[in-house]
Amino acid sequence: MNEYLFQVTGMTCQKCVKAVTDAILALDASAEVEIDLAQGEVAALSAQDAEKIRQSIENAGYPASKA
Repeated sequence: MNEYLFQVTGMTCQKCVKAVTDAILALDASAEVEIDLAQGEVAALSAQDAEKIRQSIENAGYPASKA
């Protein structure tokens, strides 16, 4: 398992948090996801590649970059 931190823009509410969390879990059901809505940060502990996780966040509609 690898730990990744992403800077994500556009998250403003708990619905956004759920959408991003669900996108990551759809890619890796065993991932652990923590989101700091105020800072726009998403921490993910996953066996998946960072780029795949970043793409899953972007596919959910939220621009993301590795922090």
